Amino acid sequence: MKKRLAALAMTAVMSVGALAGCGTEGTPATTGGEGGSSATLKIGGIGPTTGPAAIYGSDVRDAISIAVDEINAAGGINGMQIEYKFEDDEHNAEKSVNAYNSLKDWGMQMLIGSVTSGPCIAVSEKSKEDNMFQLTPSGTAVQCVQYDNAFRVCFSDPNQGAASAQYIADGALKDKAIGIIYDSSTEYSTGIHDSFVSKAGELGLTIVSDQSFTADSATDFTAQLQSVQGAGADLLFLPIYYTEASLILQQSDTMGYKPIYFGVDGMDGILEVENFDTSLAEGVYLLTPFSATAEDELTKNFVTKFQEKTGHVPNQFGADAYDAVYIIKKVAEEQGITADMSISDMCDKMKAGMATVTIDNVLTSPTTITWTADGEPNKDPRAVIIQNGVYVLAE
Repeated sequence: MKKRLAALAMTAVMSVGALAGCGTEGTPATTGGEGGSSATLKIGGIGPTTGPAAIYGSDVRDAISIAVDEINAAGGINGMQIEYKFEDDEHNAEKSVNAYNSLKDWGMQMLIGSVTSGPCIAVSEKSKEDNMFQLTPSGTAVQCVQYDNAFRVCFSDPNQGAASAQYIADGALKDKAIGIIYDSSTEYSTGIHDSFVSKAGELGLTIVSDQSFTADSATDFTAQLQSVQGAGADLLFLPIYYTEASLILQQSDTMGYKPIYFGVDGMDGILEVENFDTSLAEGVYLLTPFSATAEDELTKNFVTKFQEKTGHVPNQFGADAYDAVYIIKKVAEEQGITADMSISDMCDKMKAGMATVTIDNVLTSPTTITWTADGEPNKDPRAVIIQNGVYVLAE
């Protein structure tokens, strides 16, 4: 991270059309538009819409659908209408590869996905073999973009960990005694944890207790909570997914332990956990590039349409996915992508375009996004705090 975290206002405004045909899970979007053009660009999506990470994948699926509808209604990409199909991988690497193969049989020409890191890494092996352009909205592990055909919209795990430590050091939380609880069985949590600890040491932050768990013990966190509480931690860093985070907040409350909680993108979705008392999340900090309460027209347009479609406020995974479609649109237009190109030729042009493009009309960056040669985005992160059941930009 070259830029410090800040609460930044978004300034970009995007002109969008009325809703057109809607691509849903397992079903292509309506294509052709007025005039009945048969030229289509087939974009596939992969992520969990069932299972423990379903909130992530469902929001990604629906956000892509909204962007596809807008673009198709406005004339498509270089005259092509987008056909869109999404497959559920249940946050499972093997099933994600199966989904990739199914979408390839369908005729997929570009991929938005996979949503979570483990499945994304597995699928990247297949997309590399095919030289298919892959843009993950939310796969944060470094290996998700290890090949030159793969890029991401979100921040990597090391960037999230270092940026979290920097945010804490730069503000009112800098003198807090920090406890950590992380999942040592996942690359996602371990990657964020390691970079956070390293950066915290550089910045002189005080870590008083560092506790771990594994996937097979992710229901009872009593021992870890007793350790961090006993060590005097008054800030608890949780680089984990929302399901485990909700349990930690519940069990911590039962113990009478009430630290300040600081999470990263995996905690986004905690307010939608079934039967979770959202009042327990009041005051929780999240490192995230998106605030659904931002007042710019682009965000308001997206949030309104998303709520109309789903009945709830989008998380940052959905926002990143919405951005991903518009990123593909801009690069494809600049590179002259046409429907009759081979998958490999499309990918080569998209790779060249990603090296030079500047995106300034996206939800999850307050200014612009560019990409490095290794597929990483350059954009400003921010922190939000949960107040009255919604995310608001933190100072």
